[in-house]
Amino acid sequence: MQAIGTWTKGFETRLEDDHAHTVVVDLPVDEGGRSAGPTALELAVLSLAGCITTIFALVAKRRRLEFQGMSIALDAERPRGAPTITRVQGTFRLRTKEDASSVETALRLTVRTCPVGVLFEKAGIPVEITPIVVPPTVSQ
Repeated sequence: MQAIGTWTKGFETRLEDDHAHTVVVDLPVDEGGRSAGPTALELAVLSLAGCITTIFALVAKRRRLEFQGMSIALDAERPRGAPTITRVQGTFRLRTKEDASSVETALRLTVRTCPVGVLFEKAGIPVEITPIVVPPTVSQ
């Protein structure tokens, strides 16, 4: 796994991995940037959201938990003057006919094994996610 950061201008940096994927990080306008992309810290929270949905899909497949859709919304708290995030809260919505306890179990396993979530845990940043089960839509 490789990450290459190349400064482009101002506070913008182009990030590349060894699979030819790129992303730009920048600061918001009110901090002197051009807001050409998320900040590196925002990218960490975005990575957490992406990791949770990816790992949940893997866990669900192994547990034969069927679903029609999922989404996650995370709010990261960074008190004024704090060097980093101090807490993450969120909701995880799953469109499924499965019971809530099956979803909660799968989500608990997901959060425990998500590699990005493990980084947050090791950094002492609590991550609290509330599962919401939504009934499937009727096909027409």
